[in-house]
Amino acid sequence: MIEDDLELAQIITDYLKSFDIEVVNTDSPYNGLSMLNVHKDYQLIILDLTLPEIDGLELIPKIREKSDIPIIISSARDDILDKVMGLERGADDYLPKPYNPRELQARIKTILKRVDSQNEPKKVEQNSLFEVRENDMQILFKGIALTLTLAEYDILKLLIQRNHGVVAREDFIYASDNIEDDSSLKNIDVIISRIRTKLAKIDDSNTHIKSVRGIGYQLIWLKISLFLLL
Repeated sequence: MIEDDLELAQIITDYLKSFDIEVVNTDSPYNGLSMLNVHKDYQLIILDLTLPEIDGLELIPKIREKSDIPIIISSARDDILDKVMGLERGADDYLPKPYNPRELQARIKTILKRVDSQNEPKKVEQNSLFEVRENDMQILFKGIALTLTLAEYDILKLLIQRNHGVVAREDFIYASDNIEDDSSLKNIDVIISRIRTKLAKIDDSNTHIKSVRGIGYQLIWLKISLFLLL
């Protein structure tokens, strides 16, 4: 955790310890980068934005140069621009202060569960472009597990479920518990852009998410396999 409010850092550390989550904190962004180089077994970063030496938004790209480790932004800055920039630069989640540590623990658990499941061997049905695994909150594209934030997962799943249908930007906000109701439509565009980038890393031969001017987005695909474990 990179947090310069040492009292808050101690509260979070003590709370997460009760869930067998060990937290190592530093109030120095550059020290945090050095620690990331030395200790390769860290599983997640909790990142404040208002830090000494360098702003947290500037730190995220530096972390991404070194690692794909999940990042949860924990910040009192609740401006929508900060949220958009944080997610756009590579953060996986944004938790505005003040919050209940229980919510932080739940988000950590969800993200780590998704990461662990992505590292497991997968049996994928051939000829399926997308595979949705509801139980793991995971989506595979051409047999490769996508590393998605909760909001990205919700948006891509809704596009898949609409079966070639156009999804309005407002519908994404209403359908997801991980997108705040007061989020701007621009925030949806940013998340869509990030999903497109992740799909293009696997297959850049097509634009899989089509923009429908004045309305929203449409997923262009061939066939899906939807697994519901009930």
